[in-house]
Amino acid sequence: MAYRQFAYSYDRLMEDMPYGAWLRFAEECWERFGRPERVVDLGCGTGSLSIPLAATGLKVIGIDLSEDMLAVASSKSEQVPLSAGGTLDWIQQDMREWELPGTVDAVLSFCDCLNYLTEEEDVAQTFRQTAAALRPGGLFAFDVHTVRQLAEYAETQPFLLDEEDIAYIWTCDFDEERTEIEHALTIFAREGSGLFRRYEETHIQRAYPLDRLERMLSEAGFSEIRVTADFTWTPADSATGRAFFTAVKS
Repeated sequence: MAYRQFAYSYDRLMEDMPYGAWLRFAEECWERFGRPERVVDLGCGTGSLSIPLAATGLKVIGIDLSEDMLAVASSKSEQVPLSAGGTLDWIQQDMREWELPGTVDAVLSFCDCLNYLTEEEDVAQTFRQTAAALRPGGLFAFDVHTVRQLAEYAETQPFLLDEEDIAYIWTCDFDEERTEIEHALTIFAREGSGLFRRYEETHIQRAYPLDRLERMLSEAGFSEIRVTADFTWTPADSATGRAFFTAVKS
């Protein structure tokens, strides 16, 4: 399995992702719902959001299933000075079963992490675990790719990258009935010797109707549920590619 190699290529492949927009959305959440002290970044990957959040003085706990992703995150965090009060902890857990001693003020799960849960019950279980970990009045904010976005990936594939140190061929296969997509990547990454190593990655994501996600949040104990479009506070509609949810623990 090439996932270990993928973890160490991840930041290079994802460097054009809109991390600044996610961080800005988080700050807008703080303005609307109150600034937290203790925050979980659920599905934190290599810490590209956890680290700058902690640098602003928050106590951040990054949770991810991948030991290798967390190893990269820990290494990166050693190079970043934290503001007074800011802390970082890394924990390897499955988001469907995650738990902490005590409660937290906010949970974020950006970069379409929840789309990787391909069974509805797994999403519902993640919502329940998150509600259990939040204090009353705590905020849960996450984003998901919509069905429209997954269909668009399938319609516009293949995708190609050809850089000096890394290249990939990325194809997609979309199952319309399950609204599930399989991303197949062939990646060529240059090593220290100057030679390129080839490895394969397969990622499967599933999109769910937004109203069904709302119902599952309500059933898990959340209220004040809002669904907005593409890094804004405008209500999501049929043209939305990335839907953002904010919900408050009742």
